[in-house]
Amino acid sequence: MLKKIIPVALALSTVTFSSVFAAPPAQATTEPNRYIDVQMLGINDFHGQLDTVKKINNKDAGGIEYLAAYLRDHEKQNPNTLKVHAGDVVGASPPVSALLQDEPTIEFLNDLKFDVGTIGNHEFDEGIEEMHRLIYGGYHEKTGNFKGAKFPYVAANFYNKSTGRLFLPPFTIKKVQGVPVGFIGVVTTDVPNLVMPTMLKNVEITDEVEAINKSVKKLKELGVKSIVVLAHNGGTTDENGVTNGDLVRLANETDPEVDVIFGGHSHTYVNGTVNNKLVVQANSYGMAFADVDVKIDRKTKDIVEKKAEIITTYHEGIEPDKKIKKKMEKYQEKIAPLVNEVVGKSTAPLDRKQNMAGESTLGNLITDAQRATMQSQIALMNPGGIRNDLDAGDITWGEVYGIQPFGNQLIKVNLTGQDIRDILNQQWQKDITRMLQISGIQYTWDANKPNGEKVTSIRLTNGEEIIPSKTYSVVANAFLASGGDGFVSFKNGKDAETGPTDFEALVDYIKQAKEPIQPIIDGRIQKIN
Repeated sequence: MLKKIIPVALALSTVTFSSVFAAPPAQATTEPNRYIDVQMLGINDFHGQLDTVKKINNKDAGGIEYLAAYLRDHEKQNPNTLKVHAGDVVGASPPVSALLQDEPTIEFLNDLKFDVGTIGNHEFDEGIEEMHRLIYGGYHEKTGNFKGAKFPYVAANFYNKSTGRLFLPPFTIKKVQGVPVGFIGVVTTDVPNLVMPTMLKNVEITDEVEAINKSVKKLKELGVKSIVVLAHNGGTTDENGVTNGDLVRLANETDPEVDVIFGGHSHTYVNGTVNNKLVVQANSYGMAFADVDVKIDRKTKDIVEKKAEIITTYHEGIEPDKKIKKKMEKYQEKIAPLVNEVVGKSTAPLDRKQNMAGESTLGNLITDAQRATMQSQIALMNPGGIRNDLDAGDITWGEVYGIQPFGNQLIKVNLTGQDIRDILNQQWQKDITRMLQISGIQYTWDANKPNGEKVTSIRLTNGEEIIPSKTYSVVANAFLASGGDGFVSFKNGKDAETGPTDFEALVDYIKQAKEPIQPIIDGRIQKIN
C-alpha cells in the first residue's frame, strides 16, 4: 500500500544511497581481480516523453538528449554497464512519439543501446499485436515497416490464455566478464483494471511473486546467482528512508537470490533496502534515472555489494547529446505544422491538481467538453486519462494532444441513479483512491464513512436530486465506460451511443469557445469531515 508519497521536487532533489554489503572473504586483498564492478542504469515510465522538459527545483530537467548525455557520461565511467527499463516506455505519449506509433521512442532506446526491458500496462494500449510489432518489428499502415527493439523484452507473468504459454521470454541472461546476470520481468496484476478489455483478449496476468520465484529457480539451475527483477509495480521511499508499496511485497516474498528490483508504475522515487534486496524507481518521463552499482564475486557468481543513487537529469552542468538532439529535431520538424496549430486561448493555467475535495480546473474543462459534445446529462472522467497540464495563453493542438493522448472514443450510456452512486463510491478502492472528474452533477462525500458508503448526496447541477430508480444519460471515454480502473458499475450501462474521441471533443470545444478558457472550480465535489 502506498502509505506516503513525497513531492516530486523533494524526491528528485534528495540524492540518497542505499547499500547492502555482504562481507567479502578475508583473502580478498590478495585477489584484486576477484570482484567485478557492474553498473546498471535504469529508467521507468518514460511514456515517450522525448521532448518533455519540466521545472524541478526551478531548474530544467528531462528531454531525451539530456537523458542520453547522462547515461553515456555514466557509461564512460564503467565499461561494465547495463541499461534497463521497467515498463511503460511508450503509451500516453506526446505527439513527437505518439503520431509515429511510438517508434521514435524505441529507436532512441536502440540508439542508447539498452540491454533489456519489461512491459508495463501502457504497452497494452493498442493491443497485443501492436506491442509485438514494437518489440519484434513489423508493418503499420501509418508508418510502414519498423525493425523493432534491438534489445530483449522479458515478462514472466504475461500468458496467452488459450495456449497457456508466455507471450515473451520470462528472463534473459547477460554476461559481464564471463559472469552471468539474470534479468526477470513482471507486470502488475492490476493490468485488467487499467486496460480496455478489447486490448486484453486471451491475456492472463499471473501473480508476480510466483512468476519471479519460478524464474529464479530456473536461473539457479542454469548457474545464475546474480539476479535482477524489472517489475512494473509501484512503491515509495519517504524522506525518512522508509520504503512502502507493492515493491515491498515483492522484496519480502521473492527468493533470497534476488538482489535488485527496478520498479515502476507509480511514477515515484524509490531507493531503499527491503529484505536484503535493493529496491529502486526513478520517478518518470526521463526526469531521473537509477544508477545501481553492484560488486560481483567471480568465484561465487553472486552479488556481494550493492548501492543505488537516483539522479535527476538537470540540464545545468551537462551538454545534451548532439546526435540524439539532431535526430530529435528532425522528428519535431516533421510534426510541427500540426502540433503548433493554435486552437484557442486560456486566461490562466489549468492543471490536473485536485483540491481537497477532488476537483481540478482541467478536469472540469474536459468533462464540460465531453458533456457538451455528447449532449448528455452527466460526464465522468478518470483522472489517469489526463496526462498533462495546460499553460496560459495560446492553446496549441499539440498541447491538447499531450493532455488527452489516448484517443479513446466517447460513449454515452444510460445508467440508473443507483449505478451513478455506486460508481462514485468506487472511487475509494482497497489500495488507491481515484477521484473522477465530473460535469452535470454536484455531490458530497464524507471522509469518515467507510469505503462504499462515502457519497452522501448527489444532485444534477439544476438542483434536482439523483433518484436511484431513475435513468440518466452519462458520457465517459471507452476505457471508463467498459469498467476500467475498477469502476465496474459502468458495465450496467444501456443503450450505448458512440461519439468522437475524447481528444477531438476537447479540441472542438476549445475552438468553439467564444471567450478565452478560464480555470473554474465551482464546488462540484464537496468534502465533509
